[in-house]
Amino acid sequence: MHGRLDLPHVPPLIREFGMMPLVSISNDQRAPVAWANWRGTIHHGLPTDLYALGSGSGGYLAFIGRICQEKRPDRAIAIARRAGLPLRIAVKVDKVDRAYHKAKIKPMLKDPRVEFIGEIGDNEKRAFYGEAIALLFPIDWPEPFGLVLIEAIGNATPVIASRRGAVPEIIDDGVTGFIVENIDEAVAAVPRAKALDRPAIRRHFEDRFSVGRMARDYIALYSEILSHSAVNPILNPIPERRPAAA
Repeated sequence: MHGRLDLPHVPPLIREFGMMPLVSISNDQRAPVAWANWRGTIHHGLPTDLYALGSGSGGYLAFIGRICQEKRPDRAIAIARRAGLPLRIAVKVDKVDRAYHKAKIKPMLKDPRVEFIGEIGDNEKRAFYGEAIALLFPIDWPEPFGLVLIEAIGNATPVIASRRGAVPEIIDDGVTGFIVENIDEAVAAVPRAKALDRPAIRRHFEDRFSVGRMARDYIALYSEILSHSAVNPILNPIPERRPAAA
């Protein structure tokens, strides 16, 4: 299960197929359907050679994702302003979010310290993350995981994130970044983020969020489920009987 599970159509669907074993990408993701047939939680992983140890020498804060209400780019701008630092925003604007972007975010981009880059690809992310002082992740929704969190720490860039959704499972407070409750705490965390050990952040990424670790976890879980398939008709269906040849 890769998305949010608190939408109205999700519980009826899971109840209908309640015999199916499920894997969550965070423990928090399970909350709206805690009664489901959960068999494990496996956090995402990324190739360790996709990113590298960044220096943070760019002197700016970073925000990446979608321009939408739940991601709160307006909060990111407010945090950067109060911290007295430039903010680089690498985002895409989906059709459904254009009205929000035009009404709420576009007027805030007149600040010369706020740079709107637009959407970027994987080949540009290493520099974008790596040269940032910190990634701002001031979300206002139950984030099921947050891939940008591990992209940032893959580049040894600390994260300043709201305590919502899976954030406390992904960010180790005081090690790979800081988990905050409001804008005041986020602003106060900026100088502390500068002081974090970036090589230690990168090592943490390699230990917890490599694609190899993720693959091993899935193989182990699939093996466990298959070992019980003899008593589960869904996982061990009766072979189809074919008519004998004439």
